[in-house]
Amino acid sequence: MARAIRRKFPIGVQSFKSLRQDNYLYVDKTALVYELANSGKPFFLSRPRRFGKSLLLSTLEAYFRGQKELFKGLAIEELEEEWLTYPVLHLDLNARKYSTSQDLDAILNQYLESWEKLYGTEKQDRAPEERFMYQIQRAAELTGHPVVVLVDEYDKPLLQSLQDKELHQAYKETLKAFYGVLKSADQYLKFYLLTGVTKFGQVSVFSDLNQLKDISMDPHYNTLCGLTWQEIADNFQPELQLLGERNDLSPDEVRETMTRQYDGYHFMYGEEGIFNPFSVLNVLSDATFDDYWFKTGTPTFLIELLKKTDYDLRNLEGIQLDVNSFADYRADASRPIPVIYQSGYLTIKGYDKRFRLYTLGFPNDEVKYGFLNFITPFYSSVPAKDSAFYIGKFVNELESGDVNAFMTRLRAFFAGIPYELNDKTERHYQVIFYLVFRLMGQFTEAEVRSCKGRADAVVKTPDYIYVFEFKLEGTAEEALAQIDDKGYLIPYTTDGRQLVKVGANFSAKERNLEKWISIS
Repeated sequence: MARAIRRKFPIGVQSFKSLRQDNYLYVDKTALVYELANSGKPFFLSRPRRFGKSLLLSTLEAYFRGQKELFKGLAIEELEEEWLTYPVLHLDLNARKYSTSQDLDAILNQYLESWEKLYGTEKQDRAPEERFMYQIQRAAELTGHPVVVLVDEYDKPLLQSLQDKELHQAYKETLKAFYGVLKSADQYLKFYLLTGVTKFGQVSVFSDLNQLKDISMDPHYNTLCGLTWQEIADNFQPELQLLGERNDLSPDEVRETMTRQYDGYHFMYGEEGIFNPFSVLNVLSDATFDDYWFKTGTPTFLIELLKKTDYDLRNLEGIQLDVNSFADYRADASRPIPVIYQSGYLTIKGYDKRFRLYTLGFPNDEVKYGFLNFITPFYSSVPAKDSAFYIGKFVNELESGDVNAFMTRLRAFFAGIPYELNDKTERHYQVIFYLVFRLMGQFTEAEVRSCKGRADAVVKTPDYIYVFEFKLEGTAEEALAQIDDKGYLIPYTTDGRQLVKVGANFSAKERNLEKWISIS
């Protein structure tokens, strides 16, 4: 029997022309593209990185350039009749590192010079915004058609300069003037779309561009970027079958694992969950489960925001945000959660209609455990390269019933706690407990206290159920007594597994775990 030819996956392919001409797999989104292109003029869309924003803009560019041959066999072929050609100004701010004021000027100049070769150099010595305005006007006059403007990753310079206040302000002023041209040039424009990770507040780059229609939370365009399970099932059946065979999973288990790992993005409450397309394409191409999306970029700037506010990490899961916070993003250290949400590390989990509050949480296991693993070295003395090793050892030790080895290893995580134990450092040690037990949840059932009246932590293994109670400046004996007095073991008495209660105390003087007692 001849071996089946492996299909081509468009991993990292951002050009619609290349994707179609080189016969890559493509999940047809062109019906939505057509609708967007013909339903208005000024649009804004925010989505996390690697969610297909660049490919969307490239698809729109091909459509507005009238490249009908690229859409053969797709939904849009039956929808569009005229296939007119419009001048397209496509600005991509993604392909540069922004660390000096010259970096932004350089990339704007690069695009402006390329457009000036087509439409005229009369204003080439003026400010970037003047040159931009001139190019839009001249393109419309010379071609006889209104102009399409597409801006990819409009916010990358702003995100990369968050820790440099002066540079950040300079970038905001430049981009505010540059993007503001779109409002003045409205009579010359057919369509324009800005995409990025975040939407900054009205004091920032959008104050002169307040006519944009933000479709980021529009249910109608929920699936414009990303993949639904139905799209995956319809387009990748051979790869899903191979994934199951390689990992000894039934079709239902494949879907369950895929959903747990890569689904869960909700850009509007009540709408269908969206799968991360980058991870989906990689897992189906490799037939191997891995943290593909998280490995393509580390959330360093988000960690810096959390550190600046001394944010309590334990609140990340289940935090509530009012509706207005989604409409007014400000990239500052005092309000890190909207930026973390827009960056894809949190998503909408619930909505309180009465009080207009969104409940946020990690979208899936890839993001949750990737984020927690990445952030752990910032709170403990254990090097990043060793944290996964420690977590694996923690699980093995509890599965074998070795509480002493577990607690001894746990002490290593507290070695770097600040000398003076105050309210801040008390929370610091509590966060370390939270991180350790949350990370153990990848491999065994582990939970950390989320409300009063429950043990600090509960871990379930095939043979044991552990109930942990920790006391700050108390005693291990007092911690054990609390387990009994509060009845923390009662819910598990009929389980059949061996119950183990562990009481421990944290010493302010030693800045570490001092003593622990375990009783079966």
